[in-house]
Amino acid sequence: MLIGNLGRDAETKFTPAGAARTTFSIATTRKWKDQATGDWKEETDWHNVILWRSENLANYLLKGKQVYIEGRLQTRNYEDKDGKKVYATEVVAEEVMLLGGRAEGEGAGAGGGGFQQERGASSERSGGPVSMPRSARAAQPAAAASESFDQGITDDDVPF
Repeated sequence: MLIGNLGRDAETKFTPAGAARTTFSIATTRKWKDQATGDWKEETDWHNVILWRSENLANYLLKGKQVYIEGRLQTRNYEDKDGKKVYATEVVAEEVMLLGGRAEGEGAGAGGGGFQQERGASSERSGGPVSMPRSARAAQPAAAASESFDQGITDDDVPF
């Protein structure tokens, strides 16, 4: 699980079989107080992220946006042009959530809409971050959902 800011706009390319492969990088920063000097230190790490079968999300994954990524690490190797073996570790995202950080060019009052992407299904909304329990991901008509939760509780029953 990572929370960070996109370092560049996402790019989507397609495999010969037609599967979408979206790539982007995020920066994660940690801050701590140095015990010896008492000064605050900061360290930024960069992570390359791969998102499969989500070609429509590249329009929302813009430089500067803050995102939550959940996935797994994958290490691959290849030979560079000099014949040296190079290892690359990437995050293969299974879930991506836009947290609402401003991208370049957005106004100060813009909150940046929220979305969640998990295993090929997307949900777009305006406002803050979007989060759904995994069990509630199946499409269900709104009327049927509200009827099943109607237990006769009114606003007067809520203690806050």
